[in-house]
Amino acid sequence: MGKGLPHYYDRVMKPLEQMKFKQIRKELLNNAVGRVLEIGSGTGANFPYYTNAMQVDAIEPNNQMLEQSLKRQWETKTPIKTYLVQAEKLPFSDNTFDSVVATLVFCTIPDPEKALREIHRVSKPGAEILIFEHVKMRNSLLGKLQDILTPLWKKICDGCHLNRDTLTTLERSPLAIMSIDSYYKGLLVTVKCVNNKQ
Repeated sequence: MGKGLPHYYDRVMKPLEQMKFKQIRKELLNNAVGRVLEIGSGTGANFPYYTNAMQVDAIEPNNQMLEQSLKRQWETKTPIKTYLVQAEKLPFSDNTFDSVVATLVFCTIPDPEKALREIHRVSKPGAEILIFEHVKMRNSLLGKLQDILTPLWKKICDGCHLNRDTLTTLERSPLAIMSIDSYYKGLLVTVKCVNNKQ
C-alpha cells in the first residue's frame, strides 16, 4: 500500500465496505467465538464485528496499520490486544485459540503455507478458521488479466498478489475446508475451515 497509504486505506476501501464487504465481514465474524486470533488486522476493520468473541488477539506486521487500528480497538466492547508480528511466526502456545479470522490478508503474506501451518498449530482441535479473500479467478481470461496486473499491483498495494491462488493453498494445508462462498464471479470468497487435529 505504499508508505503513505495506511493513512488513506479506510477512505480507499469505504465504497467497497459499504457496497458488500461490511455485510460479508459481519456474517463471517458472527461465527468467531471464544478466544479469537485475527491474522493481519490492518486498520481494525473487523473489530466492530466481534460480537460473540470473549477476547481477540490481533496480529499485524505493518506498524502504521496497527497504529490506525487503535481507535477501533478502544471503540469495541470486546477486549482486543494487538501484536506487531508476522503470521509465519506466531508468539502463541499450541492449542490456544477457539477461532481464527483472516480477511483480505493472505494475498500479502510472504509465506502463506507456513502461516497456515502456524494457524493449525495455535488453534484448538475443532477450531473454526474463517477466511475472506480475493483469489485467482478460475475464468482463464480474467485469471490471465490478474497475472498481467500483479507486478504493478504489488508495487502499489504493499506486496498484494492479485493473482494468488489461496484456495489451492488452503486445499493443501492441514486445515479441512467445510464451505466456500464466492462473490463477483469468483474474485472474492469466504471460506470456513476447521482444525481437524486430534
